[in-house]
Amino acid sequence: MSVSANSAAPTPLPPVPPELSARGMGLRRETEQDTEFLRRLYISVRWEELAGADWTDEAKLAFLGDQFVFQSRHYKRHYFGAAWGIVTDAGTPVGRLYLHQGPADLRIIDISMLPSHRGLGIGSSLIRAVFEQGRAAGTAVSIHVEVFNLAARRLYDRLGFVPGDTGGGVHLRMDWVPPSAG
Repeated sequence: MSVSANSAAPTPLPPVPPELSARGMGLRRETEQDTEFLRRLYISVRWEELAGADWTDEAKLAFLGDQFVFQSRHYKRHYFGAAWGIVTDAGTPVGRLYLHQGPADLRIIDISMLPSHRGLGIGSSLIRAVFEQGRAAGTAVSIHVEVFNLAARRLYDRLGFVPGDTGGGVHLRMDWVPPSAG
């Protein structure tokens, strides 16, 4: 699904929740200097998927490096006006939060953290901040998750997302609707 270049104003990043700010966490716009970090982050997220592949580590790194380039191109081409955010810990990049505000929903294009920052409540706090942003915009919040990514599915279920349709593919759309709009 492409988002037209005629979309409204660029999507803003949400404010950093106070509980994260107090821990030294931040959220800033992505820059060209973040490319190597983003490549490493992508590889860290996808590495486990290749555990069963009979490939050398070098082959896995090359494959995932190419996949990172393809994903980046796809996102930039299909989500005009999106917010490309870098999650920081004491100024050091540790994750990313990509958002796109459309007419019907605020799409979480991607949220991911380095292994050292997973399971610490960072993603949950940021998603709740996105919920507030969606509520303020008067729209639902959506995210796509791979059907086999059970850990992410449990998190999204716990936060109040409701499963939608897979469209016959490997991604499940999940939606959160503000209680007042439900």
